[in-house]
Amino acid sequence: MFFKTRQLPRRETRTIVLVSGRCTKESQKNMMDEFLERYTSDMDIVLVFSGLFSAVSTSFIVAMQSNLSPNPIDTTNTLIAQLVQIGLGNLAAVSTVPASTWSPSTMTLRIQMIAYTSLSMSLLAAFGAVLGKQWLGYYKSNRYGSGSQEERGKRRQEKFDGLITWYFDAVVQSFPVLLQISLLLFGVALGANLWYVQPSIAWVVISTTVFGFLFYSLIVMACLISPSCPFQTPTSTILLMLRIDKVLLLIYKPASRFCEKLATSVHSVLQRLFGTLRSGWMQLSEALAGCVQCGRRIHTTLSSALISRIS
Repeated sequence: MFFKTRQLPRRETRTIVLVSGRCTKESQKNMMDEFLERYTSDMDIVLVFSGLFSAVSTSFIVAMQSNLSPNPIDTTNTLIAQLVQIGLGNLAAVSTVPASTWSPSTMTLRIQMIAYTSLSMSLLAAFGAVLGKQWLGYYKSNRYGSGSQEERGKRRQEKFDGLITWYFDAVVQSFPVLLQISLLLFGVALGANLWYVQPSIAWVVISTTVFGFLFYSLIVMACLISPSCPFQTPTSTILLMLRIDKVLLLIYKPASRFCEKLATSVHSVLQRLFGTLRSGWMQLSEALAGCVQCGRRIHTTLSSALISRIS
């Protein structure tokens, strides 16, 4: 079947071109507004969270600062011992009093290094968020410029191509990743410090930190394996840009096959085990039922014998 085509008049063609151009311009404007709003809100979240987290981390470091200096009580005891020896006139013993050779332990230094690294990374994330807001403000104020509509469209397209060429998305998404790493290091430092104070309390912090790390790792792996996963994170976005998902898929396919075979074998073993237990339970229940019947018969026989003897 053939359809007849009708050529549109010149006025109608011009109207369609103007309408389509207007729709394209509006769609581009909406897309850029959504892009700016999303990244501006992300930078605001990073700024607020990094400020609060830096205050908490600073208070924790101040509380641990006493571990880097010698205990003043030890120094006081040494001086008192020297004064006692001088009062007794034993000046030779004063010269033999050992000087203070205190130094912080290796574990204390490592905990302090982790805590200071966490604080530095949170401050770096806050600094990056400030820079990101400045970049977005500059892009928002200079995305159109002046001139004809064609020149403004060309300039807007050049700026948008610059975002892709200079990996603006990966750079901005790295600031929340810094904050997440800082949070992990803070949990490690807090758990290690509490372990030497009270291990029972430290287990709470350690278990919470491990659970959060495993949960976040599973979310990132799910996002890399399945692009339709709704739990997208900045870490998964950066790893997708680095093409890590291909390596993970190469590992995931053999692992999934092995897990399927393992699950099938475990299911068959458990099914056989449950079948054996069920048959054994049925035989045991039948044996118990026979014992109960025998007991009833013995009871009936004995009761009848007693009644006949009494009578």
